[in-house]
Amino acid sequence: MKYNPDIHHRRSIRLKNYDYSQAGLYFVTICVNNRLSLFGQIVNGEMLLNDAGKMIEKWWFEMACKFGQLALHEFVVMPNHFHGIIEIVGADLRVCPAMNETPIVEVEVVRMEGAHAGAPLHEIVQWFKTMTTNEYIRNVRQNHWQPFENKLWQRNYHEHIIRNETAYVKIAEYVQTNPQKWHDDCYF
Repeated sequence: MKYNPDIHHRRSIRLKNYDYSQAGLYFVTICVNNRLSLFGQIVNGEMLLNDAGKMIEKWWFEMACKFGQLALHEFVVMPNHFHGIIEIVGADLRVCPAMNETPIVEVEVVRMEGAHAGAPLHEIVQWFKTMTTNEYIRNVRQNHWQPFENKLWQRNYHEHIIRNETAYVKIAEYVQTNPQKWHDDCYF
């Protein structure tokens, strides 16, 4: 079906006028398209990663090398989705800066060769999705990983701006205990 702006309204799920490249903590969830369980399985409340799940984990850590302004916090690879907390450096763990506030402390970010300093969250997530998709496709061809239809990841991703330490602790616990609660998870 051809795009028709009168009936195809894609509403952004991002916070309007928020600068997603500013220092802060962001909770991100990325789901596999059609919620296929491609990355392993939950056994007795523990996530057992298959090779595809280990590949997802590898690219999570590579993100910090590619984007020099990141600090990676808690994360979990689940059978059909991924949760992670990304910090854009300079954030105070107690608060997420307001849109119109000037930061009190300036943080000098050292640019790494090939790094994307100052990249907004959507570019960071897009890079992660691209790299994992490309490697997954190679392994479907070379190592007979379970194929997927059309695309590996769902369009877009879920994000939540972590605004204070209480929210951080609650979200970090949710990420850490996600495998134990798999049967109650909305992505199960």
